[in-house]
Amino acid sequence: MVTWIVLGVVVFALVVLALAIRPVVSRLPGLRRSALALQRRAVEAESLRSAAEQLQARAESLQERAALAQERIMLIKAKRGD
Repeated sequence: MVTWIVLGVVVFALVVLALAIRPVVSRLPGLRRSALALQRRAVEAESLRSAAEQLQARAESLQERAALAQERIMLIKAKRGD
């Protein structure tokens, strides 16, 4: 008698567990697609970050060149007496 009660409780618990797991398992394909899309976006963001760093370095280089050119213009104007 006790065996049947224990068996019934175990079977009931397994049925409840299966009912709880079912919605999660049905969402797995969508979750997998979302995870892959997020990974692609992460790779894209990393490449954009790299490009932005290169662009920033180029802008700093151009700024230094512009400052040097400005100094040269000031020297030329000073030599001419303007």
